[in-house]
Formats: sequence, structure tokens, C-alpha cells
Amino acid sequence: MKYITLLFVSFLITNSQSIFAQEQVTDEELKKYAVTMDSVNDMKASLLEEISAMVKANTGLTNARYNELSKIMNDEAKLAAAKATPEEIAFMKSIAEKKSEGTAEITQTLQTMAKEYVGATSYNKVKKALATDAELKAKYQTMLEELDKVQVN
Repeated sequence: MKYITLLFVSFLITNSQSIFAQEQVTDEELKKYAVTMDSVNDMKASLLEEISAMVKANTGLTNARYNELSKIMNDEAKLAAAKATPEEIAFMKSIAEKKSEGTAEITQTLQTMAKEYVGATSYNKVKKALATDAELKAKYQTMLEELDKVQVN
């Protein structure tokens, strides 16, 4: 019984320390985090638009054919069964390269902004808090909406 009581007390102390140790997210930290994520979201949307434009501009490939090939692109046997032409395969590889380059750029931007603009500690604190604090998440969503309005105007 003494061992169980000791474990329970240890559990309470550990959990209460983590609750009290969790710092509050400031409005400034949340705003910087929102600006960062808004920028990343814009970059993702832009990349999707570019890829969509590439697919539309390719007159030799319908959307249905693109979707079919995109699912099997890494399987030579399935590509052969689908009778993918060398031109289609080359185009799909160019799309994959564009996605890869865009994703790398987005990742680099996120890392740079998280470290240099938000601050790595603040970035992680806000990200963690957003996962558990509904009130903070609502405030964050409002900030994102405001940033979207500013960009539209």
C-alpha cells in the first residue's frame, strides 16, 4: 500500500508541475505564429495552383488520366498495364519534381520563420497549446481569418 501511495503522490506532483510549468501564450506569440502559418498556407495553395495549371496546360492528358497515373506512378508494372506513354510518364515526373521542390521550399520557409520570426521555443509552445486549448484555438482561427481578409483587400 505504501508503494501505491508513493506512486500516486509522484504522479500528482509530476502532473501538477507540468500544468503549472506550462506558460501562457501571449497575443504577440500567437500573432506571429498565425502570420507564419498563414504564409505557409498561402505557399501551399500557390503550389497547388501551379500544379493544377500544369495539368490543365497539358493538352495530351485529361484530368481523369492524370488522376489514374498519379496513383500508380511508382509502380512500373501498373504503368505498363495502364499503357502509360513515355510522354505521360515524363510529365508525371515533372509534376512530382515540382511538388518536391515546392514542398522543400515550404518546409524551409516554415523552419526559418519558426526559428527567426516566432522563435523556436514560442513556436513549439503555441503549437502545443493550440492542440489542447479550445479558447486559444478559436482566437487563432480569428487571427487567420483577419489575415485572409487583409490579403483579399
